[in-house]
Amino acid sequence: MPNLTLGPTVRKNLHLHEKKLKSLEERAFAIREDIIDMLVEAGSGHSAGPLGMADIFTALYFHVMVHDPKRPEWADRDRFILSNGHICPVQYATLASAGYFPKRELMTLRKLGSQLQGHPERGRLPGVENTAGPLGDGSSQAVGLAYAALMDRRPWRVYCVMSDGELECGITWEAMLFAGRNRLYNCTFIIDRNNIQIDGNTEEIMPLEPLAAKFESFNLNVIRCAGNSINDFISAVERAHGMSEKPSVIIADTIPGYGVDFMEYDFRWHGIPPKPGEESMRAIESIRTLGGRIQSEHE
Repeated sequence: MPNLTLGPTVRKNLHLHEKKLKSLEERAFAIREDIIDMLVEAGSGHSAGPLGMADIFTALYFHVMVHDPKRPEWADRDRFILSNGHICPVQYATLASAGYFPKRELMTLRKLGSQLQGHPERGRLPGVENTAGPLGDGSSQAVGLAYAALMDRRPWRVYCVMSDGELECGITWEAMLFAGRNRLYNCTFIIDRNNIQIDGNTEEIMPLEPLAAKFESFNLNVIRCAGNSINDFISAVERAHGMSEKPSVIIADTIPGYGVDFMEYDFRWHGIPPKPGEESMRAIESIRTLGGRIQSEHE
């Protein structure tokens, strides 16, 4: 077995100042507005998951991960794997906001010939590391990448976003066995624990709890956080980085449809977009109202 230790690197200091936190929150709400505009233009796609994960994507791309939009194939970049590819509108909106491609392309979501397909494809769009579709596959891709980094003594880390619904897939637990067995401490799994899937609530369809205990039994370090609190999520990532003996799982409790009052907690918004006109305008107004409330807390 190879000596699985990371090569020398300088990691980011994740300490979050109040001014930076406010900036990140503002960006997350701008990304939510982009998501609504994209979905309305496309006339199809997923609403609840992308809106609920905007804070985490913002934190990762604008504070946590080591990456360079001008050099998307830079060898020592951190790798981001999106396992639940159907929430790709939030990934696309975040990549555009970070400068990987022009924001005007967001309006081509799900159109023929577009780089922005209904599930992300590796090689089609700068910044997209994996092709997603079948749920559960992302975790296996993530552990393979993390193992390769340790074998080659490279400094980069792997972050894998997964849905709670896809934990019903057996391949996920095979990946967890591998991650725990090989002590892939450079791999952080982030579970979008929004408690919904396409046809109902997870705990009614296929109960997952006690979820933390299940991951711990696979020799993973488990951290729980409020996924719609950028500050709380970044603190969870700091704790994951501090673990040098095993991989970490961050169970991020999120609100599906966060920011749009009539979508929140409602599983029916898992796979449908808002309608153009009054419904989409109401969604944007709700996002701006919530964003304004959060910003005022910092003043």
